[in-house]
Amino acid sequence: MSPSTANSTLAGYDDAPPPPRAWGGSWRQPSVLPGFGITMGFTLFYLGLLVLLPLMALIFKAMEFSWEQIWAAATAPRALAAYRLSFGAAFIAAVINLFFGGLVSWVLVRYQFPFKRIVDGLVDLPFALPTAVAGIALATLYAPNGWIGKLLDPIGIKVAYTPLGVVVALVFIGLPFVVRTVQPVLQDLNKDVEEAAASLGASRWQTFRRVIAPSVMPAALTGFALAFARALGEYGSVIFIAGNLPMKSEIAPLLIIIKLEQYDYAGAATIGSTMLIVSFLLLLPINVLQRWSRLRSAEV
Repeated sequence: MSPSTANSTLAGYDDAPPPPRAWGGSWRQPSVLPGFGITMGFTLFYLGLLVLLPLMALIFKAMEFSWEQIWAAATAPRALAAYRLSFGAAFIAAVINLFFGGLVSWVLVRYQFPFKRIVDGLVDLPFALPTAVAGIALATLYAPNGWIGKLLDPIGIKVAYTPLGVVVALVFIGLPFVVRTVQPVLQDLNKDVEEAAASLGASRWQTFRRVIAPSVMPAALTGFALAFARALGEYGSVIFIAGNLPMKSEIAPLLIIIKLEQYDYAGAATIGSTMLIVSFLLLLPINVLQRWSRLRSAEV
């Protein structure tokens, strides 16, 4: 049977994949299980109802006010200080978690040691612990008379009631996101590839840079984005350790609550919309970089 005859014969079977379209292939992949239309419709309805609709309501609420009111509320000195603290502390905490979260994942995957299961379970503790409890615990530890605070106070390091305390709280709640995204990738990474690189004369740094890092980078960027996004919206664990001093240690979510308590709906909606827009603009390049890293690692 010639190749053309075999191809025409296979095309007649129902389970054969459809031929690719001329513009680059079908966007709907064939599946053994039916129900694409129903499940896709439910997915769009679910995301629209729970995600898009509240976000659109927030933006429309802000647009009810004049542009002068919106601009004045968005660019007020107190709001700008809150933006700087919220986004800056969230970014710093995500970078710290990216490094130490990867280190924790490496230790949990590659080494065997006593009480490993307990240590692995402690990573998920910030998920289950109420954020208010975490904030009280951190404030107690890092206060000037706390266990850790009284050791740092003599050398001039103040954590509680300062922006540094905000970073500490955000590191605490963001660590599990990096560990739980990097850990499965390291578990699936074949050690034979590392041994082959070593047998070819590669140093440890070259093995890490050319073998391990390309495989782990997409997951690490995902964990970074999740930790960053989680830190932006954190409230409970921050307000107890931050001190909430205007222009110094006041985060944007707390400022929104204060605006609502003062019946300043224009200011609350504007600050919330600004946080939403800036967060989207920051997370979009992270997702693009993550996709590029995944495609690059697949090519390698």
